[in-house]
Amino acid sequence: MFAGIDEVDWASMEHAYGPADDVPALLRGLAAADPAERESALDGMYGAVHHQGDVYACTLACIPFLFELVVDPGVQDRGGVVELLTSIGGIDLDEDDEEEIDEDEIEGAANYAMAASAVTAGAGVFCELIADEDTGVRLAAPLALATLHSRPDRVLALLRERLPVEPVEEVRLALVEAAGQVALRHHPLAGQAADWLSRLAAEAYSPGLRLAALAQLARCAPDALPGDVVAMAVGLLRELRSGRPEPERGGPAASAGDASTERAATPTLLGQLRALSAREAAGRTAPWAAGLLRTLHVGLDDRVEERTALLADQLRSPEPWQRFDAVRMSSGLMRAWRGSYDELVRLVGAQLTDPDPRLAEAASRVLEELFSLAAPAADALAARVAADPGAWVRQWASGPPGLGSAVKALARLGDARVLPALAAALEQPEVPHDVGCAISSLGAAAAPLAGTLRRRLGEVGLDEGAYDRAAPLLTGLTALRAGEAAPEVLRVLCGAPEYRGEWLRTAALRALDAFGPAARRAVPELRALTRRPGAAGTEAAEALWSVEGDADAVLPVLLEGLGAEQAHDCRAAAAALGRLGTSAAVAVPRLRALLSHDELWLRVNAAIALWEISGRTRESVPVLLAAWEKNRHVRVRVADCLARMGLSDAGPGASQVLRAELLSVRRHNALDGGYSSHDTDEDEKLLALCRRALDSETGRGITT
Repeated sequence: MFAGIDEVDWASMEHAYGPADDVPALLRGLAAADPAERESALDGMYGAVHHQGDVYACTLACIPFLFELVVDPGVQDRGGVVELLTSIGGIDLDEDDEEEIDEDEIEGAANYAMAASAVTAGAGVFCELIADEDTGVRLAAPLALATLHSRPDRVLALLRERLPVEPVEEVRLALVEAAGQVALRHHPLAGQAADWLSRLAAEAYSPGLRLAALAQLARCAPDALPGDVVAMAVGLLRELRSGRPEPERGGPAASAGDASTERAATPTLLGQLRALSAREAAGRTAPWAAGLLRTLHVGLDDRVEERTALLADQLRSPEPWQRFDAVRMSSGLMRAWRGSYDELVRLVGAQLTDPDPRLAEAASRVLEELFSLAAPAADALAARVAADPGAWVRQWASGPPGLGSAVKALARLGDARVLPALAAALEQPEVPHDVGCAISSLGAAAAPLAGTLRRRLGEVGLDEGAYDRAAPLLTGLTALRAGEAAPEVLRVLCGAPEYRGEWLRTAALRALDAFGPAARRAVPELRALTRRPGAAGTEAAEALWSVEGDADAVLPVLLEGLGAEQAHDCRAAAAALGRLGTSAAVAVPRLRALLSHDELWLRVNAAIALWEISGRTRESVPVLLAAWEKNRHVRVRVADCLARMGLSDAGPGASQVLRAELLSVRRHNALDGGYSSHDTDEDEKLLALCRRALDSETGRGITT
């Protein structure tokens, strides 16, 4: 083995962390007798030689030696090497990717292509490995075949032949998953694969295998799903629950003859992932069921009612881990799709009393991100908050403390039962960083906290840590419009330190802006601050307008802001001018000129301000509707303007886009692979604004 490995000029190549002269040791480590050494070597291959999926010259040079390893039955943990080869050779660049490659990426793209070619050329060995004695190898081989083999028709036939004789359930599931992968990658074979999967789902196989077939059907041929797919899935889950726990099996690295052998933890990323996977699987009847259900949900896509019904059954399961998975999946569903979720939310709320703290905490985190949609779980949240004062504030190893998730969820519902928790949080030596936002969500019900906020703000030392300590208090006072705190806010404004001083002044100015005439004592300082350049002057002018209402004092500042070099500063000035209404008529020509600016958000702010000042919609509405189509993240701001404007003035185009938005099942800000904790709330705000605008048009609106 490894003939010629020392003849390769490894030192002339590089991997993610420098010269590749350590690669021979990693390759030899993959064949070591010590399991820890093998795992460390595999971790090094992923961490340096195939770092984050990259393919280097040294990665290409490894491919022949990796194939030597996977065919040698004397090597342990070969399944992990099969997975590594699958990853190295399985990266596809579609036409869009190729068009976007720049000069710096040409070499990397060429390496991907050469890796795919090299691994595909040797993929015939996986046909033999699908019947290998090593369970871990058999577990990894099906996906390798589906991804890499140049004869997908042969692969599909081989999967069908192997399934009846494969003794290990987890490997049988991998065979079914590979069939779905073939169908996705090779559309001419999708019909054959779907027919086979349909038979597997319908016939008298094990419940796990039938569920896997349903999941792959949803993934690669959703139109072929049976009409009663949810009832079938629910029945299969109940069969799984009634079955006896299966013996724990190793993953792809399991060795033949002893798949359940426990391995000592290694200080590697792979070791940590393996240990985490083992903890997740411990005590589960079918550890792989969660993955099957996730695949099924992804395949069902916009069939929200069916996915909701399936999750509701999962949340009623007597098995805690199935409910734990359902809580997570419920979060993904409600975050990305619009629907009627009252019953689902109630069931998530029911998990708050589960004796397993991980499940209860997972449920409260889901409810925290739902904002108003969490209303059906309000009583459950209130009970949890009342029962566990120790969880009101969370202390972290680094950084400021934060409110517990149940406290935040209850506050975001505007539920006054959270007041004791917030009052206690304000008495902490270090105030939680998010207490101000919670008070803002609670609204007028938080008025009893104004005195404490004022006192704590007066105690803040104006040193380098002032911003972190004062910002949450200022946010709370701003939300409550607590004008009696103007002296304390003015002290902070005048004494802001150099470090983060601009941030602190911004927070103080927003508070004074909210206080209005109650902050009249701040007028001299505000007038002085209007002379500061950029956004700082604009912020001071806005506060001065709220406090004093003197257009002559603020117009010169805001007009100058419209000409700022930074688009962000121009946007702030335009928004501020809109607040002045007809008093800012002199700004109309300049705002009109900004309607064609390159920066979209500046165009939007200018269009809204132009309407707020002039009352004319003819120029503003086309700009707003164009921005609506170009950038979905601007829709809440545009919808707010249209709702205030009234659709009778905005015209039929505005009505059409609002109706189309309400008919969409997908949330406007849903992203594949990422999200913000406020996404659901932002989308619900958008829906409410659309309905309000349409109500003004018809007197009834639409409820879809």
